[in-house]
Amino acid sequence: MLDIHKIRAEFPILSQKVNGKPLVYFDNGATSQKPQIVIDAISKYYEEINANIHRGVHTLSQLATDAYEISRVKIQHHINAKHLHEVLFTSGTTHGINLVANGFASILKPGDEVMVSALEHHSNIVPWQMLCEKTGAVLKVIPMNQDGELEIAAYESLLSDKTKIVTVNHISNALGTINPIKHMIERAHAVGAAVLIDGAQAVPHLKPNVQDLDCDFYAFSGHKMCGPTGTGILYGKESWLNKLPPYQGGGEMIKEVTFEKTTYADLPHKFEAGTPNIAGGIVLGTAVDYMNSIGFENIQRQENELLAHATKQLLEIEGLRIYGTGKEKASVISFNIDGIHPYDIGSIIDKLGIAVRTGHHCAQPIMNYFEIPGTIRASFSFYNTKEEIDLMVEAIKKAKTMLS
Repeated sequence: MLDIHKIRAEFPILSQKVNGKPLVYFDNGATSQKPQIVIDAISKYYEEINANIHRGVHTLSQLATDAYEISRVKIQHHINAKHLHEVLFTSGTTHGINLVANGFASILKPGDEVMVSALEHHSNIVPWQMLCEKTGAVLKVIPMNQDGELEIAAYESLLSDKTKIVTVNHISNALGTINPIKHMIERAHAVGAAVLIDGAQAVPHLKPNVQDLDCDFYAFSGHKMCGPTGTGILYGKESWLNKLPPYQGGGEMIKEVTFEKTTYADLPHKFEAGTPNIAGGIVLGTAVDYMNSIGFENIQRQENELLAHATKQLLEIEGLRIYGTGKEKASVISFNIDGIHPYDIGSIIDKLGIAVRTGHHCAQPIMNYFEIPGTIRASFSFYNTKEEIDLMVEAIKKAKTMLS
């Protein structure tokens, strides 16, 4: 069992007050808070080994390079990538998705099909729309149902030899639905399609095993799993990364440059042009270590208890509807109260120290499906407590009374 009081003490921000009230932070789906060990690791890099990497023979450069590459090894082991060079540092999930979409521009031809799901974040819709506009490919959408689950039978019927890539999130940021991605990957591979998984919302809650999933690409962000902002990872199978062209040109991603011809560096550097977020990359490894020290089984147990408690408490509020009631869910609850705009609830409970997200959560097609302007989203992490949920529920009741 987790010692929640000890864990919470490791997160400095959780002890502060907002609007004179103790902070209750339920916007973990947007970004997680950072433990002291992560904060200290950022300072340590700049205080002790700040230097550019892969380029210098001097001591600081070597120390920084070693620390950066050790972080890559940690992440390889964390996601169980077969090869170290299949782990690419990015600025986040959006960067990783755009890198792959850009690469597929050289592969697709008019009439080919790209498949996304109705549950996607805009970052996993817009790059594929842009790709289809550029190549003449056709965008297909996997439909969802009223429970916020994908219609798998419809997905299977949409697949054909025209399908070149399927891209779907592991967990929905707006509804918390956990998608059956392993089955979806198998079915896509059966028609020869590649698969990219948006793991941004999954990595705070579970440990993806990319070899077991057999996905071709898996993208995620560091800042949602206790790491720094501006950090992320794109895993790609070696065969696919060799096939795709570089995303950006510049320093580090080259083998040799002349004015007549440039040859590209080997993986992973082929896709890592320019000076990266060195501190962020190193400290992402620290964050991965921290979360593994907590243990993902412990994280899931704690978050499942929080989800069950919050669901029960919220449903006791008259007129409250939860969106996303699938059988498999992560610790996210999206809800509205009849006749009240979600923004109004969010604004009032903020005055009581409760931080939730309101709006469409960069998932407007989901909101259009339910014919609503947005939702109130409470997203929980392992450092949250049932007592905090009770405070949120009481704050919502007060807001509802004020607005009714």
